[in-house]
Formats: sequence, C-alpha cells, structure tokens
Amino acid sequence: MLIKKFDPLKKKMLQIIDVYGNIVDESLVPKIDDETLLKMYKTMLLGRIADTKAVQFQRQGRMLTFVVNKGQEASQVGTAAALEKKDWLVPAFREFSALLYRGAPLEQLYLYWYGNELGSKYAEDVKILPINVPIGSQFNHANGIGMASNILNKNEVVLTYIGDGGTSHGEFHEGLNFAAVFNTPVVFIIQNNHYAISVPRNKQTKSETLAQKAIAYGMPGIQVDGNDILAVYAATKEAVDRARNGEGPTLIELVTYRLGPHTTSDDPTIYRENKEVEEWEKKEPLIRFKKYLVDIGLWSEEQEGKEIEEITNYVNETFKKVENSGLVPLEDIFKYQYAEMPPHLVEQYEEYKQYLEEVNE
Repeated sequence: MLIKKFDPLKKKMLQIIDVYGNIVDESLVPKIDDETLLKMYKTMLLGRIADTKAVQFQRQGRMLTFVVNKGQEASQVGTAAALEKKDWLVPAFREFSALLYRGAPLEQLYLYWYGNELGSKYAEDVKILPINVPIGSQFNHANGIGMASNILNKNEVVLTYIGDGGTSHGEFHEGLNFAAVFNTPVVFIIQNNHYAISVPRNKQTKSETLAQKAIAYGMPGIQVDGNDILAVYAATKEAVDRARNGEGPTLIELVTYRLGPHTTSDDPTIYRENKEVEEWEKKEPLIRFKKYLVDIGLWSEEQEGKEIEEITNYVNETFKKVENSGLVPLEDIFKYQYAEMPPHLVEQYEEYKQYLEEVNE
C-alpha cells in the first residue's frame, strides 16, 4: 500500500513522474486507460486556458473577483479522476479544474464568478456541492454526506479539499476528528500551494508535513507531489478504495504551487520573489504530463496546437454567452437557501419585489 510505504513522518513523498517528465518507478504507475489519460490532460488544458482567460476578463472589468488556479491542475484533475460517477465532490473555492472534470459546465462556473446564482445550480446527475468560500466548513459538509452514505448503505465516497492555510482553522481539525471517530468514507485533500494569501506555509504550523496531522486523529496520511498527476491519482484512488471498503477516511497532502495570485484582488509580488515562481514554473504539472503522454505515444505537438485552438475558441464563445445571460431573476437570490422558502424569506422577497416595482414606475 502506498499509504504505508510513503510515511510522512519519515519524510517520504510519493512521486511517479519527476520534474522532467520521466518515470521514477515503473511499478508505481497506476493503471489508467488511454481514454481517461487523454480526458485528464485535455481537462487540465481547458482549466489552464479558461483560468488565464478569466483573469483577463476580470482585468477588463467583465467579471467579478476570480480565484486563480494556475499551477494546481494536477492536484485537482488527478483527484477528481479517481472517483466513480456515484461519488461526491465537495469543493472549497480553488477547485476549478476538478469541477470541470466532474461534469460542471464551464458556462456554469463562469456564471458563478460572474455573480449569477445559477452558477451554483448543478444538474441532478452532477454530484458536486456548490463552491464553498468560508474556510473549512466544507469538511463538515463532506462528513455529513459521508454519514448519510453509511446510514443509507449507498457506498458513495466523498472527496473534499482545503488549502494549507485552512489547516489552521478549527473546522479542519473538527472535520478530521469526526471523520475518524465515525468512520466516514471521506478523502480529505490539502492543496499545499505554499501560501495562504500572503502567509507562507512555514508560518502556518511547526509540523514538518501537513500529512502527518492525520496521525493525531487516527487515520492514515500521505504526502504526494501535487504536480505529478499520476502520483496524485494513485494516492487518491487508494484512499477512495479504502473508504469504499469501509476502512474510513484518509488525509492527503498535495505539494503544489500557486503560480498566480491568490485571487485577482491579490498582488503576490508584495510577499514572494519572482525567482521562486520561476523555479516552480519548471516543475509545473502540464509540462510533465504532456511529456509522459508524448513518450507513450498518446499525444503530439500537432494535437497540442489543435486542442489549444479549439479550447480557446470554446472558452471565448462560452464567456460571450455568460455576458449575454442578463440579470439574475430576483427570486433566485432568495429561493436556494432552503428546499422551500420559509415565511421570513418569502416576506423579504415580496417586500423587495414591491420596492423594485415602485422604483421602476
């Protein structure tokens, strides 16, 4: 088992593809069919291009504040790919590529960052919770779904995420403790991108790794090269299988790097050196995975160029639809908090509706 072999207390980190795109140990390469490998890479490309475009749209005043994902595509796609269709994904706010892989349409994700309530209303067969901005509360949401899965014998696994800064929040610890005690089928992912806005990882905790925090709660933990999509997939798949077999939760630390700002409201040049960013750009996930796919004969530069062109056109056309989506219906602002609007929300809705009618007369 990978979890036993790569002990974070012994400073062992799982890596399968090195920073140059070469296989470190053939015996560790997970079994993934060609179709899935290509889907993973194409989703990473879509995530990168859509992310870059979103920053441009925001800078042009055409989108609200956007959370940047550049550099973390492997951590997201590699984890999401390890789930089955019946499983649940419970995001924080930086899981853009994971949501795309799990079936959230790009148009809907753009609608969310555009300020449209429909951005959180996924189709019935897309088992994703809405984007969660309050730090840490997604862990308890994930536990709730996991408990329901156990009680109803649904055999569904839940995957949830947090950043390195989020490990300093109470709900991170409460969520892990609850999961271990009640044996919930939840896989907890830490996207350690080295910065919680401007606070570096070394000021979050004295623990040598974030993965070792699992030990205090009685669950396994593993540290993984988060820019190595094969390692991310392998570790997550093992954790998902454990959860589905009734063996409980796992904590996975993915060591990655946020190449862009925290959000479009952030200026990272204030708190980190460009030289550091340049060093991590050499280790970024798309370059590594592309080389691996080329080496095994699944990808080529010709395919790359064509795919980038198609994705870029798709992203631009999608955002045009979002810009033409019009105003959000007033009722949407009120009706999604509960299954049925309680009397106090109905009262607020009717009062504001009347106010708007009077203003527009």
